[in-house]
Amino acid sequence: MTPRLVIFDNDGVLVDSEPTAHRVLSGYLTELGFPFTLEDSYRYFLGNAGRTVHTVVAERYGGTLPADFTARCHERVFAAFEQGLEAVQGASDVLTDLRRRGIPYCVASSSDHAWIDLTLDRTGLRPLLPPGVVFSAEDVGGVGKPAPDLFLHAAASFGADPGDCLVVEDSPNGVRAANAAKMPVIGYTALTPADRLTGATRLITRLTGILDHLG
Repeated sequence: MTPRLVIFDNDGVLVDSEPTAHRVLSGYLTELGFPFTLEDSYRYFLGNAGRTVHTVVAERYGGTLPADFTARCHERVFAAFEQGLEAVQGASDVLTDLRRRGIPYCVASSSDHAWIDLTLDRTGLRPLLPPGVVFSAEDVGGVGKPAPDLFLHAAASFGADPGDCLVVEDSPNGVRAANAAKMPVIGYTALTPADRLTGATRLITRLTGILDHLG
């Protein structure tokens, strides 16, 4: 069945931002006295809202991050993005093919709009993803994944029933959010081991694999 709407996560699915973002995040946390390796950062924070960092640091170290931690970390990540950021291989091809087929698509990310906008601009994906098809957790009161709110908001914006949508996610929380929204979900395993994407309807190892699963 051809979906009424394809909903993409942004970081790690369309934009290859995760390695840079997690390198900066783990480095900054270690600098503050809370050691995290890059692998730790992926494990604990991939696909999670920013407040999760504060929670994990408190649980793992009994520590408290500075009040301006999120803003400072974003400054560092944005500066790193300005040095170079690429789209995930095949992202432009997939979006162009969906447009050719007349299948609506959008982005639904737990990141804020400033983050999403910068990544889309820097990777050259913006012409394929104008503001009207980009949704952030900011649009649903800051409620990010694994809550279903963001996906349901995206579907409602297109007048699509949840069961007629198809989500593409690379994080456990993203898959959980799609399941909670009762939407079929493709798990993209570029960064996340397949066994952590339990609940995905199917799995792909390359982004263009999505096209094999469209009606």
